[in-house]
Amino acid sequence: MREFELLERDGFARLGRFPTPHGTIETPALLPVLHPDPKRQVIPAREIRDRFGLRAAITSSYILWRSPELRARAETEGLHRLLDFEGPLMTDSGAFQQHAYGSVEAGPEEILDFQERIGSDIATVLDIFVEPGASPEAAQRGVEETAERARRARERRKGLLAVPVQGGAFPELRYRSAQVASELGDLLAIGGVVPLLEQYRFPELAQLLLAARPALAPQRPVHLFGAGHPVVFAFAALFGVDLFDSSSYHKFARRDAVMLPEGTVALASIREPICDCLACQEVPLPELRERPPEERERQLARHNLAACAKELSRVRQAIRDGTLWELAERRASGHPALYQGLKAAVRGARWFVPVEPDSRPSFRWSSPLSGLRPSVIRFLARLALWSAGKGPFHQFPRITLTPGSLRSVPSSDSVGAPLWWEAATPIGPVPLELLEVYPVGCWVGPELFDPDLRRVAPDLVEEDPAEAPELRVARWTGRHVGALYAWCYGASAAAKLGELHLQAIRSARTGRLRRLDREGHTWFVVGNDGIPYPTWAGAKELHRTLPAPQGRVVVASDAVPFVEAGRTLFAGFAASADWGLSPGSAALLVDGEDRLLAVGRLRLAPPEFGRFRRGVAAEILSHARSPPPVVEEPSPAAWPPENPAEGA
Repeated sequence: MREFELLERDGFARLGRFPTPHGTIETPALLPVLHPDPKRQVIPAREIRDRFGLRAAITSSYILWRSPELRARAETEGLHRLLDFEGPLMTDSGAFQQHAYGSVEAGPEEILDFQERIGSDIATVLDIFVEPGASPEAAQRGVEETAERARRARERRKGLLAVPVQGGAFPELRYRSAQVASELGDLLAIGGVVPLLEQYRFPELAQLLLAARPALAPQRPVHLFGAGHPVVFAFAALFGVDLFDSSSYHKFARRDAVMLPEGTVALASIREPICDCLACQEVPLPELRERPPEERERQLARHNLAACAKELSRVRQAIRDGTLWELAERRASGHPALYQGLKAAVRGARWFVPVEPDSRPSFRWSSPLSGLRPSVIRFLARLALWSAGKGPFHQFPRITLTPGSLRSVPSSDSVGAPLWWEAATPIGPVPLELLEVYPVGCWVGPELFDPDLRRVAPDLVEEDPAEAPELRVARWTGRHVGALYAWCYGASAAAKLGELHLQAIRSARTGRLRRLDREGHTWFVVGNDGIPYPTWAGAKELHRTLPAPQGRVVVASDAVPFVEAGRTLFAGFAASADWGLSPGSAALLVDGEDRLLAVGRLRLAPPEFGRFRRGVAAEILSHARSPPPVVEEPSPAAWPPENPAEGA
């Protein structure tokens, strides 16, 4: 099997490479449907590849097989020459025709062998299309027959094989079908969903994608049959869909329908030049209404295809930027059905949390669903654990915030003294020590621009007039650092790390915590997400403090010398990982004897270790031979003060 390589990710969504005999498919990608008869192809295949940048496509092997003339040409010339397309070509098997017409004339082995003879890069099993309204018995028979056909197909075909995932509207059948597809397929194709897409039944689609997702092998690309409208790309990518296909760019053009990222509108209603794609630069949409039908159809198909290609580019950029949830929410706000689909997705947040990145550059509020994103759900779950194991801290001075935004949490074992202070945030009350942690620390929402609700920075109020301001800041910094230790590593480790009395360096401009130093060396660098990331010095202390396997990734013996020298840890040499880690987490890379090799930032999620054979598992942040970080002069907010006794 050819291996899928993960390059970048945002949760389940990923940028990747999928190699085929006629080139590599860069995912996420749209595979436009090419008509098997080049004379009926509205946009020439070469133009689709060269002008629109769509380097892979899909066509119907069954329609090709049914035409004696085209079948003979395909078997003689090969599929790529027949269609005049040089890139990767996938062929479907006739299952959709079976759905549309009730039956097909070719058998599963016959159509599979035909795909082999014509040189298909990715052949598809002739599955049983299970209607969303099928009975449980019919759906189960379809899943079992599809699985049996897939097993026989795997024995016959050595090349790339797409195995469909069926199961109708039944989550347990979708899960079982996904398990079989993962065992047998090079490409996992979610089938039987065209009626849901055509009828805007996005909540049901979300439920089925969530049901299949845990069983889909992460090292295989996922294809969603029939999803070719730009409005659905961001939504589907959230679930890890890598490949899309559809002939909708032409079907919509035939009925004078204009595809846009927000939905579909009638060409007759457009009076302004609202698009500047390649096609619309030639003929603006308002002018296109007056053109002859044949020209109008061809030019509108070009616009629709350009709209699809541009939206896929937006999705890819959003994955790079860590903003895919924001993009999906913006698209969902344009259609009630899609909004309901996204609501169904966030209700399944528990499936997203294991692959949710540790942090993103920012958290931008896009809709009422923003507060239900997986990153928020995980933060609140961790907050509950952190609060439960926090234990009493030194009494903290009074703090002044915007009126009504602060409350104290009473201690059960003291007379009226608060155990900690909490500030109001968009996701609920959060202890002050964690206000810089993602997603709270970089939340950008409407409340920030409302003078009546805006949260301001904590202002320590003097309790003892004789106490110097520097000491009040130092006391707060000590509590802040201790809370971060507990947040990242647990209360027990926090107590041990606190004994180191690392010097906390704050930004002179913003006051945010930036480093934790000791004797001129930086032990932790605090990111914009508020999390301290260890350098080599900090990693050595963490290695002594944290019991195995906490915080660790075990490196296969063959890669130990390379990782120890600061080389990237590739997926094929990552043996296992602590399941408490996440993509983006800093991890201790160790050998089989728990000897510390390096500190790395994870790209894979722990459940994915041992599954991928290509790509990067962790990038090296520091190791024994790393040059020491540049240490700047401490700001006045350094902790502890020169005389440690003053902060006691």
